[in-house]
Amino acid sequence: MYTSVVDLTTKQGAAGELTQAVNDKVRPILEKQTGFVDVTVIVSDTEPTRVLALSFWNTREDVQRYEREQFDAVHKTLQHILETAPVVRTFAVHTSTTHRIAAGKAA
Repeated sequence: MYTSVVDLTTKQGAAGELTQAVNDKVRPILEKQTGFVDVTVIVSDTEPTRVLALSFWNTREDVQRYEREQFDAVHKTLQHILETAPVVRTFAVHTSTTHRIAAGKAA
């Protein structure tokens, strides 16, 4: 399993609007993508403009396909809420109790 970690900086006071937009507009797009498993959005309690969106995928190829085919459209949907461009990184999920992944089986 893989995760795409999208580091977002919102405009002042817009973190709630961003999380709502992810739930209402982005999640339905993600759910239609091959290999999509889950999405988690977390908001910093010390930096109120900092948000991380973690999407989970079955394979690296699934993540890459989404980034190639859909990410630009998703970014445009959220752009008016963001202060800076998102920073995207992909990671192999090593362990997860949520997704029942044992150490060493993710890679």
